Amino acid sequence: MNKFKIKSEYDLIEDQKNAVEKLSKNISRGIDNQVLLGVTGSGKTFTIANVIERTQLPTLILSHNKTLAAQLYQEFRDFFPENAVSYFVSYYDYYQPEAYIPSTDTYIEKDSDINDLIDKLRLGATTNLLTRPDVIVVASVSCIYNIGSPVEYGKFIFEFARGIKLLRKQIIDRLIDLQYERSEFGFHRGTFRLRGENIDIFPAYQDEAIRIRHDGNFITDIELFDPVSGTVLSEKGKLTNYVLYPAKHFITDPLQNKGAIANIKSDLQRQVDLFNSEGKFIEAQRISQRVKYDLEMLSEVGYVKGIENYSRYFDGRNPGDAPYSLLDYFKKSFGDKWLLVADESHITFPQVRGMYAGDLSRKKTLIDYGFRLPAAIDNRPLKFEEFIRRIPRFIATSATPDEWELNNAYQSAANAYNNNPKENGVTEQLVRPTGIPDPLVEIRPIKNQVKDVIEEIIKITKKGQRTLVTTLTKKTAEDLSEYLGGQGIKVNYLHSDIDTLERTDILDNLRRGKFDVIVGVNLLREGLDLPEVSLVAILDADKEGFLRSRVSLIQTMGRAARHVEGKVILYADKRTKSIEAALSEIDRRRAYQVEYNKIHNITPTSIQKPLRNKVTESFDQEDLSDLVSLRKEYELLDFESSSLTPMEQKKLIAKLRREMRTAADDLNFELAIAFRDKIKQFN
Repeated sequence: MNKFKIKSEYDLIEDQKNAVEKLSKNISRGIDNQVLLGVTGSGKTFTIANVIERTQLPTLILSHNKTLAAQLYQEFRDFFPENAVSYFVSYYDYYQPEAYIPSTDTYIEKDSDINDLIDKLRLGATTNLLTRPDVIVVASVSCIYNIGSPVEYGKFIFEFARGIKLLRKQIIDRLIDLQYERSEFGFHRGTFRLRGENIDIFPAYQDEAIRIRHDGNFITDIELFDPVSGTVLSEKGKLTNYVLYPAKHFITDPLQNKGAIANIKSDLQRQVDLFNSEGKFIEAQRISQRVKYDLEMLSEVGYVKGIENYSRYFDGRNPGDAPYSLLDYFKKSFGDKWLLVADESHITFPQVRGMYAGDLSRKKTLIDYGFRLPAAIDNRPLKFEEFIRRIPRFIATSATPDEWELNNAYQSAANAYNNNPKENGVTEQLVRPTGIPDPLVEIRPIKNQVKDVIEEIIKITKKGQRTLVTTLTKKTAEDLSEYLGGQGIKVNYLHSDIDTLERTDILDNLRRGKFDVIVGVNLLREGLDLPEVSLVAILDADKEGFLRSRVSLIQTMGRAARHVEGKVILYADKRTKSIEAALSEIDRRRAYQVEYNKIHNITPTSIQKPLRNKVTESFDQEDLSDLVSLRKEYELLDFESSSLTPMEQKKLIAKLRREMRTAADDLNFELAIAFRDKIKQFN
């Protein structure tokens, strides 16, 4: 049986060892809810990896953000190269949910653009969960949405072996049952093609294709091959047997379809009668037409666009029953012997808590106006209480855990240790391996705060260091940025109106020195890792609210904890409760690190993090020679397509497509989306 085994050049420091020991011990003692309170830069991810290795528990790592989930996926994949580390996030590059706006009588049809790579990774995750014990799945909160029954998905497999008797038609019929499509010219994931007596299959969840060599009656060989070159993979060679899983998560059993379709027809008639009795004849005609079309598709091909809205019937669920989600795949394979890790739990848990209400409001409108049957409401995300019931245990990791996580951890420990005050479910990890303590904090008056911050920026810039300045509004951030620029300071602003690609480039340019200052509204974003920043200035810090709460202040001040000279300036005329609480916690953490450094003779050193090469600078020599004149005037993603000659357009389209694929392979999906959208400008 495969076991979790870490491969890393890092060793646990003492603080991490203590955290791993306590977390693992608590799991063995039955403390199901724990908190890992770890400061920024303390190596919480490495600690969790060691807990997984120690406990040997299959693990779901939940992130509130797709990009951060990708970062975690890459880290855990590096830590566990021999184990099944999977990535499960929403597979839409673009998603417009089905909706109806009664006030304007506007129906918005569902529109989406599925990312093929993410779809493959999602299917790979569920396949791993059903076939391997050593599984780590890094997921966004989209994992609480309905994906169909794991029992049905697990039943729909095609197992074949060399030497068995199986007619070619039987193989083809089985592939169609598993939702694989025949495609002779566009061989891609989820398709199959015929080559003489042989059948090539491209599984939806992997990069290699399968070739079934067939003599008309028997399978003579099974080969794994490269779908692009057609070369049989020498390191894996020929196989004696293979198990193929479905190309889609929503799979229906033809034997059960008749009963499900009968129930759909019955509910349709009930809904039509209801609308007619209320005088809603348009709604009655609308729902009748839409559902009858879907039923014809289900009867003929076993699948229809929007089949998830009928999932309750095929899953055998009663009205109101929770849908099947990724959590049910964990339960099916491992029972209660698995672990949930909630990354940045102070954001992740509230996000899970809020998913259901928004979905319910949109679905109810569709049902009331005859666009969907009432059963569509059961194609939904889990309610928070349903989510919690499905989790056997969790570790919430955060620098600023919420009261909910802390209270659950305390109560869980009290139950396991008979209210022993020396034991609790909160594990602190306050030491950074670099020895950098939390930054020093100064409080200065708001009067003349702009003049004062300019003087500080000039001092910091002369040292070759960088500054972050936070404001309360987008308009203030833009105005201050413009004013600083007028003072000769290299500055840019950063807020939610700036798209992901541009935001990433702005941060990279700060690190490179193109900018010395970034002015923003919410610079506490987890994952904002800027080792060159030594000063964080928080304007109007005494204006109580979300952006100046205890949690936000601690998170924002932590942006200066990557530099040995890190300093924070709060501009405030009064010390609010949030400021007092934040300062108390920062001082406590700083004292802890300083004392640790003295005991272990550690000299703090700034974090050294290599700069990411910008995609726009990754031209090869051929591209440079051909496009050098264009590069003087255009960035790869900053040009007007109409101003280019046909030859320039052709070359840039080719380059954009290459960079789009590269970005997708690197799991930089926001960047890939930007390239895709730029390509569309040429159509």
